[in-house]
Amino acid sequence: MRPTSKLVWKIYIGVFGAATTIAAQQGIKLAWKAATGKKPPLPTDPDIPLAEAASWAIASGVGVGLTQFVVTRFAAKRWAKDMGTQAPGIPQIKLKI
Repeated sequence: MRPTSKLVWKIYIGVFGAATTIAAQQGIKLAWKAATGKKPPLPTDPDIPLAEAASWAIASGVGVGLTQFVVTRFAAKRWAKDMGTQAPGIPQIKLKI
């Protein structure tokens, strides 16, 4: 039985996305240390000021979210180029004027 393109897409983006997310997390940690001179705060540490913990949460969330966005766009473009079709599950936007 031949796998469907939707299944292949999910595996493709899942593996690619997981690898780049791990790399992004490491990069965000390095950037935090370079900017603050300290290791990223642990969310369970009650001695960390709320503003610092919130700043870390926002920075890491934005960093990982932006990475996933860029990777998904890149993967969808590669898929379209290599397969000749739009990636499954990526909606086509149509404007009616």
